[in-house]
Amino acid sequence: MAVASAPNAGMAKFPLVVVLSALAAAGAVLVLAERFYRELEVRLAGAILDVITTSGVYVAPDRESVYFGLSGATPFGLRMTPECSSAFLLLPLLVVTMAMLYFRPANAKRLFFSLGISAVVVVLVNQLRILTIVGLVHWLGQDEGYYWGHTLLGSMVSVFGGAVSLVLFVWLATRKPKVAA
Repeated sequence: MAVASAPNAGMAKFPLVVVLSALAAAGAVLVLAERFYRELEVRLAGAILDVITTSGVYVAPDRESVYFGLSGATPFGLRMTPECSSAFLLLPLLVVTMAMLYFRPANAKRLFFSLGISAVVVVLVNQLRILTIVGLVHWLGQDEGYYWGHTLLGSMVSVFGGAVSLVLFVWLATRKPKVAA
């Protein structure tokens, strides 16, 4: 006697393979187009800084850089390197989505909702990290502000924010739907 164990009984095999392949392709595109992604992140940072500061902001997307404090005596620029991008923080979310989708394909709608919300949180956390650096450079000066903003506090913001987004993803993806009374 054999026991049938089908982890993907909620979705036919072909659509599941297509969806998993699409998620893997999205991860590959994210890795291959990460420079373009960084340019978008820098543009977003520039737009946010332009709204909340009055000291002048310039975005150089082709250099993945944003400059601020332009009207002051000490303008400063931040260049977003691959390590500073949120692109690689999105990859674990894609992998977890793929694994959970494989084992629970019936939860596809909830998993994609969770992925979307968590991805937005990751992007916003990275923007918060940039704002932390900008704030500390403004407050403590270039050398000390950059050190505290990028190396210490900024890294803590990224690690904590990444953990929050992963926990949020799992919570949203696995919580039981509310039953109407």
